[in-house]
Amino acid sequence: MIADERRRMADLVDSLDAGQLDTPSLCGAWSVKEVVGHLVAAVAAPTSTTLLLLVRSGFRIHRANALLAGRMAERPAGELAALLREHAENPFKPPIVGYPGQLTDLQVHGQDIRRPLGLPHDLRPDRLRVSLDFLVGGRAVGFVPKHLPKGLRFETTDLDWSWGRGPLVRGSAEAVMLALTGRSAALTELSGDGVPAVSRV
Repeated sequence: MIADERRRMADLVDSLDAGQLDTPSLCGAWSVKEVVGHLVAAVAAPTSTTLLLLVRSGFRIHRANALLAGRMAERPAGELAALLREHAENPFKPPIVGYPGQLTDLQVHGQDIRRPLGLPHDLRPDRLRVSLDFLVGGRAVGFVPKHLPKGLRFETTDLDWSWGRGPLVRGSAEAVMLALTGRSAALTELSGDGVPAVSRV
């Protein structure tokens, strides 16, 4: 699943023009191309570069991650796409989040790119299920905002999937995934008495 998502991301990058690559993504202050740089860095950044940026950032992981994404995004888009294909089968398994975290990173960041560009999400139901289970399973460190309210029930309208007890947040699997990761872009696609709580994240 991860390898295929990397290849699909490479195909997406190859289809974008310069204006689309410079478009602000849903991921903080990153452009579309910087999001791609982040995904490439996860599998292709030299260890020496990663360690250097970690030191320069004062060992603040999120800051180092942003610096690394920016550094990788300085490369031509075609090179980034080629690196995603070259490293599609990279077996690296990050601590804590493991393979479900990598798959979720690709799917969420894919939407960080596609939604601002008005492109269809083209997400696969079986992969969405893996990511939803991961996001509510207690291992999604760095994915789920710490201030996401507890005691909510999430239900998807296009998958037989639900989790939790309490005020309801209901919508497509993609919209629920984005809500769980703190993205506000899909809030209008959600329904239920728990949506106001999610909206405040």
